[in-house]
Amino acid sequence: MNRVTAALAITLALAACTSPLASAPPPSPLPSPSPHSPVTSTLLEPADLPGPLSQCPGSGPIAGYIAATRSANPDLAERLTGQWNDLKKLGATEAAINLFAADPSACTSELAAVKNVQSAASLVVAFAEQGQADRAWQAGILGFTPPVPGELPPGVARGTGTGLGPSSWTYDRTPVRLASWQKNVFVALVVFTNLDATAFKAGTAAVDARLN
Repeated sequence: MNRVTAALAITLALAACTSPLASAPPPSPLPSPSPHSPVTSTLLEPADLPGPLSQCPGSGPIAGYIAATRSANPDLAERLTGQWNDLKKLGATEAAINLFAADPSACTSELAAVKNVQSAASLVVAFAEQGQADRAWQAGILGFTPPVPGELPPGVARGTGTGLGPSSWTYDRTPVRLASWQKNVFVALVVFTNLDATAFKAGTAAVDARLN
């Protein structure tokens, strides 16, 4: 082998060793986003509540609740249908509601409207992405609209002071206690009537922990 041939062989060998195609590791696949919890698994559960409260018929996906309400309270069912359609226009993909009451009359009444009956309700709405969820929370869920910052009447709190994050507000004036907040791709609403503050805080914390 002459000098020219030897030099060319060495050059080609070095090029093969340093070639990016030969030395670069195969690209790693992008991690898949973690799936979020189904809304039906995020709601209040019997163990979250003081007894004796019975689960209302129609608890579960929002369509089933509206159907169960229609015969006893058609006006409420129609209003809920419109509100659910409005949420879908904002990006909602699914919603579920769970109601518990000491008397069946509260099962087909508007949330926070029952007078002397112990009741607890949770609604969770899922959106395609977090920004949609936050915008929907700001617009209000089922007519419960966040108070204007800096204009908080007695019993109302907004923001991190609620313990539910910056996009949250609570109302706590006997007999009604209410929390509405956005977390991840979810907007949650919890309403307790004629139940004490300890039960309300425990129930709200239980729902918040499931919004993953």
